[in-house]
Amino acid sequence: MKCFPELKIKLLLYLLILTLPALAVIKEDGNSSGPGVNTALRISTFDVDATPPVGSRLAYDVMINSWDLGLRAKGIVLLGAGQPVVLCSVDWIGISNESQDAFKKTLAEAAGTIPERVAVHTVHQHDAPISDFGAEKILKEAGLSPLSYESSFQYDLIKRLGISVKNSLESAQPVTHIGVGQAVVYEVASNRRILGPDGLVKGNRSSSCRDSALRAEPEGLTDPMVALVSFWNGNQPVAVLSYYACHPQSYYRLGIANPDFPGVARFMRQLAVPQALHVHFSGAGGNLAAGKYNDGSKERRGVLAERLADGMKRAWESTTKEPVSSADVSWKTDPIALTPASYIQNIQEEIKIKDPVYLTNNLFKLAWLKRTQAGMKINIGCLAIGRARILFMPGELFVEYQLAAKKMRPDLFVAMAAYGDYATGYICTAKAYKEGGYEAGPASAVTEEAEDIVMSSMRKLLDSKK
Repeated sequence: MKCFPELKIKLLLYLLILTLPALAVIKEDGNSSGPGVNTALRISTFDVDATPPVGSRLAYDVMINSWDLGLRAKGIVLLGAGQPVVLCSVDWIGISNESQDAFKKTLAEAAGTIPERVAVHTVHQHDAPISDFGAEKILKEAGLSPLSYESSFQYDLIKRLGISVKNSLESAQPVTHIGVGQAVVYEVASNRRILGPDGLVKGNRSSSCRDSALRAEPEGLTDPMVALVSFWNGNQPVAVLSYYACHPQSYYRLGIANPDFPGVARFMRQLAVPQALHVHFSGAGGNLAAGKYNDGSKERRGVLAERLADGMKRAWESTTKEPVSSADVSWKTDPIALTPASYIQNIQEEIKIKDPVYLTNNLFKLAWLKRTQAGMKINIGCLAIGRARILFMPGELFVEYQLAAKKMRPDLFVAMAAYGDYATGYICTAKAYKEGGYEAGPASAVTEEAEDIVMSSMRKLLDSKK
């Protein structure tokens, strides 16, 4: 049967109309928009037990037991603003290099997004696991036990996290508002680095300090604010993300897996506001700890937790809400290349003669060196939602970076999560490498050039238009 020319034209137009939904426009950030795309902003939450089994290795010791609260991996998935964004916080000491790749790949696949739109951070508790599949490979190739880098349970957690994220999407809720609030946390964080008259570090006031003279020193430079960003479905809070800059240790190395005082504070706030999932991120506290206010006695864990929870409570009470839609949300990343410190190349020669603590503290740096030599970079991420900006940063950043970020955009509500890719170790300020001290020595895997690179990246992301 032959078609008349007019009928052929009508059929072609009809077919074109049917295919329009597939002709979505692809934006630079990988988002898609066009007919048929659901642009309603939604959120899902996930919460998984991240406590390893008794007998496995934590970062520094064989695990003999777990605490009542255990360790958690918590987070959110934001949907409707282009490809989903996944934010995850894990109660481990660090996740770096190939392990970061594996976590992000699995969570991305589960959420239906790409790894570049996934942020995986640790709270950095010390009675907890460390994860770096590249470091594990180095030890095995040298004929050594992987010790704390043994990955069986780590792969198990990744698998369970993927399942939890995928299942969470079925109960995603609308996001109609975000809330932002902040408050001072009193007598928790203090600066670790005590400078002498010559401008050099004369003492280190670490997570706990029994030296009364060091505890008597001034608190020093900190960011005393705990920042809260909350997601709401009408009048119902769905998730609360908290950000506070301080090393999260009260006492540790007992072989008992526990989330330390930030985990206790988080649990207290979960009890107070049970309808929302509470997710905590450690901020740029590389040179901050509780040493001025913590003599290491067991009672101090509860005291520090109550003080942090009190700050969280007041930040919650000061929260202001504003309507939000998918048009108010964006996710951007900036890949940066940092220069590895020169001493890292010597680690390969020392792995057979050093103790397990040394290996825990250094193998991830050697794995990172190999990645940088292969041209791989580390991403810094920024979530923009309403007037809030949340930076997702690598390593153990000094607090100066967090304070600088807030000064860059005083017109916005700026929060920061550090301890993303743990590969860099401490990222100090340039002057700190001249002042000396523990953090600016072999604990840092980068050089003083890092300050300009990181500051420039933060400025670029914070100044970026949506």
